[in-house]
Amino acid sequence: MALQILLNFFLAFVWMFMTVSFSPSGFAIGFLVGLGIIILMRRFFSYRLYTSRGWAVVSLFFLFLKELFKSSMQVLFIVIKPNMKLKPAIFELETELKEDWEITLLSALITLTPGTLVVGISDDQKRLYIHALDFDDIEDAVNSIKDTFERAILEVSRP
Repeated sequence: MALQILLNFFLAFVWMFMTVSFSPSGFAIGFLVGLGIIILMRRFFSYRLYTSRGWAVVSLFFLFLKELFKSSMQVLFIVIKPNMKLKPAIFELETELKEDWEITLLSALITLTPGTLVVGISDDQKRLYIHALDFDDIEDAVNSIKDTFERAILEVSRP
């Protein structure tokens, strides 16, 4: 991936020298032309295109915003209701994530979402212990986190 980025910058500078346009706009046009060339030649690279990881980061950000809004509304309705029949619980989430930064990011995303809080991580870093404010089904909660945040983090981090 770093090779692709360096190649893209190199092609942008070559474009600037070929067009004798040493301005930021000349560099931007050269960068886009270089990106087009790299996209056309992507079958010669053994790994995915570097822009796909950037797209995965953007989609993870918007996924977090969506989940943040949904959970904020759920917590708001819990607070507004006159009788609070809450069912708080702590459950265990087995994760497929391996790297420290992936587990930290997942923990932060879960904790930043209202109504949930990561209270602990096992010593082998395979399990997260999560407190939920209002809880119905363990499988639903685990599958919800695995299908949203964990899957999006894997798209960002895996080649």
